Amino acid sequence: MARLLLVEDDATIGGVLESSLRRHGYGVRWERTGNGGLAAASAQEFDLVLLDLGLPDLDGVEVCRRMRAGQSSAVLVILTARQEEMDVVVGLEAGADDYLTKPVRLGELLARVRAHLRRGPVSGAAAAPVELGPLRVDVSARRVQLDGRDVVLRAKEFDLLARLAAAPGEAVSREVLMREVWDAHWHGSTKTLDVHIAALRRKLAEAAPGQEPRISTLRGHGYRLEWPGEDPCASGSSR
Repeated sequence: MARLLLVEDDATIGGVLESSLRRHGYGVRWERTGNGGLAAASAQEFDLVLLDLGLPDLDGVEVCRRMRAGQSSAVLVILTARQEEMDVVVGLEAGADDYLTKPVRLGELLARVRAHLRRGPVSGAAAAPVELGPLRVDVSARRVQLDGRDVVLRAKEFDLLARLAAAPGEAVSREVLMREVWDAHWHGSTKTLDVHIAALRRKLAEAAPGQEPRISTLRGHGYRLEWPGEDPCASGSSR
């Protein structure tokens, strides 16, 4: 049984979500405050966290940031009534993997939860490690190395890099990345993809400055992973 943590101060919304998630076979712990959510997260590992940003005691973004540090493997989904793009970006940069805006349609939330929890190895990624210049992506071990040094990535950052590395030098559309890394039935903004790409670029550059591969933005289409100055199809190999 998947273990879910729900952090929601609204009694009506929280009650509906808790009962619905339990009816669909999930184990749910419901906390009504940010401090309560943080205490629960420090006491137990969860598979997925549903976190409201509008909490009475702590700012939800700060809760998100602190919860990510303690629940590194959990999928963290923000529930927010804040629909401004900058609010969403701040939440994603604080460590969230996904977000849903209120009022939340129950069917969409359940579909999103199922998609996150059943997410296995990224579709299309080779079973053997993929190497592109000094970059090595080992999907089976979920390990990334750059110039011989480990690069610590969040779950979605790893899945995103693995999908791009599976086809070095090839253009991968935004739709394909959203479908294969997030949700086959994704609707709405793809801002989460842009934020994760930015984080991925930053972490690769910090790990080995000047040695990182390039993630090129293809305006109106998507992204491409390549090694500057080389033929990516020649330098990337699966072995």
